[in-house]
Amino acid sequence: MGVTKTDLFTTNQNQLATWARVLGHPARIAILQYLLKRTTCVCGSLVDELGLAQATISQHLRELKDAGLITGTVEGTSVCYCIEPKAWAKAQAAFTVLFTSFKPITSNCC
Repeated sequence: MGVTKTDLFTTNQNQLATWARVLGHPARIAILQYLLKRTTCVCGSLVDELGLAQATISQHLRELKDAGLITGTVEGTSVCYCIEPKAWAKAQAAFTVLFTSFKPITSNCC
C-alpha cells in the first residue's frame, strides 16, 4: 500500500483518523470497555478477562497508549493501565462533532 500523505489533512483530521484506526479492532474495544468499567487502574487482569495471550494484549495496549487513549504506570514488575481522561474527552468531542454534523438530505441523492 502507498504512503499516506497526512500532510494534506488537518491536525484534527489526522488525530481523528488515528483514534478511528485504533478503535477499529474488537480486542481494543473490549480492553477499553473493561477499563471504563473499573474505577482503578488495571494491572495484569486483562488476560483472564479477555482470554487473549499476554503478548497480544500487550500489543493492543501499546496501540491504545500510543494513541493517547490510555496511560500506563509502572508498579513493581507490572504496568497498570487506565483511561487517560483528557485524551478521552478530546476523542469523544471529536467523534461527536463528526457524527452530529450529518444533516439528512430530504431529496434522493443516490
